[in-house]
Amino acid sequence: MSWSQIFHTSCLVLLVQLLCLEAVPISLDKTKVNQPEDKASEPPPSVDTGLHYDRYLREVIDFLEKDQHFREKLHNTDMEDIKMGKLAKELDFVSHHVRTQLDELKRQEVSRLRTLIKAKQDIEGGNDMAVDHQALLKQFEYLNHMNPHTFEVEDLDRLIKSATNDLENYDKERHEEFKKYEMTKDHERREHLKTLDDEGRKKEEEHYEEMKKKHADHPKVNHPGSQNQFKEVWEEADGLDPEDFDPKTFFKLHDSNGDGFFDEQELEALFTKELEKIYDPTNEEDDMVEMEEERLRMREHVMNEVDTNKDRLVSLEEFLIATKKKEFLEPDSWETLEQNQAYTDEEMREFEEHLTQQEEDLNQKASDLQKQRDELERQQEQLNSQKVELQQAVEHMERLKTQKVEPPPEVHEGNAIPEPRGEYHPLPPGHQDMSQNHPGMKQDNHLQNQIPHNTQDLSQPRLQDLPPGHQAVP
Repeated sequence: MSWSQIFHTSCLVLLVQLLCLEAVPISLDKTKVNQPEDKASEPPPSVDTGLHYDRYLREVIDFLEKDQHFREKLHNTDMEDIKMGKLAKELDFVSHHVRTQLDELKRQEVSRLRTLIKAKQDIEGGNDMAVDHQALLKQFEYLNHMNPHTFEVEDLDRLIKSATNDLENYDKERHEEFKKYEMTKDHERREHLKTLDDEGRKKEEEHYEEMKKKHADHPKVNHPGSQNQFKEVWEEADGLDPEDFDPKTFFKLHDSNGDGFFDEQELEALFTKELEKIYDPTNEEDDMVEMEEERLRMREHVMNEVDTNKDRLVSLEEFLIATKKKEFLEPDSWETLEQNQAYTDEEMREFEEHLTQQEEDLNQKASDLQKQRDELERQQEQLNSQKVELQQAVEHMERLKTQKVEPPPEVHEGNAIPEPRGEYHPLPPGHQDMSQNHPGMKQDNHLQNQIPHNTQDLSQPRLQDLPPGHQAVP
């Protein structure tokens, strides 16, 4: 058995082989296809597991495959020991080169998670909030976030256990999503009927019943994994005589990667012919989401019947044993989805109550947001009013500045008294200064006596300014 085959038998590699989300291609008629020349075998491409850490998981596996010691230990370790973490302890004996690559891989993964956390925070509008990356990284249980720099035994143990648990629950989650899809579809149909009048509602109900009847009118569906089902594939897809059906040959024809196992994708491909009897993408009555759910149901049924060691792979030995059972030779009829409603009446009632509660919560949030909006608009109006008042005040001040205002008296150097405004007129001859005799002028005379001597009495004319023959009056 090759290393690739050994690895695929283990739980660790099962994580890479499982659950492709895309539609499975129709099987080819291998008897009519020219076989290519023998070439150096290449490992099949890894299938996306659907896990959010799928790339990290596959890269860890790729690096561990390069270590000879780890490959040997894996060959001698059964699946239960792998799940219990015994294989993870062998990481201590992996070469330094591989450990260095794993360290760098973990640092990149931690960086990726931090980037995702930051992006989520930005989307939710929490740019100003402090982020506790260590607390947020706790939700990613497949690695030890307390040590973001080196890949240790605990990291491999966490990765194996997380991937195993997540993949075991993956089918269950898909069933729950489908159930929710079906209930939502039925709920929307009922709500649409409420919007119609009696005549429109009657026509819609008749159309609905007609589509259900057309969908149920299809050829008989063989029991998945039965002799009749495989013989039909043998004849229609492989182009061989059903009388010559040989289980071993059939297995090798449909083991597309030649690793000696049917993985879940290869197994689902065998049901394509059966699904084509029920679903046609061009028909209004056929829902392709329901087709994928039917494919999942068929695959789970066969796995439960044939996969005896529960490793999510069907070996050639398990397949041959199953072909000898009564269930393979004389199977019961297979009930399709239209014969098995995905949800109960109680589940539908709870679902609609949940929708009603969600609608009430959304309405309450909308009401609160409207109140906040009204308050913001009121505050905005106040701000606008204050802005107008402020603008008016500024304009008033500008008008005052532009008005012509008389400048204040000019102050000369020292204590000089400015000259009086207007022209000077000398006293006529014979007139005296009335300030000397007027009692109310005594205070002014006293102040005049205090004027410094170097300052002229500007109230008296200068001698050089008098006309000839005139004498200044004392």
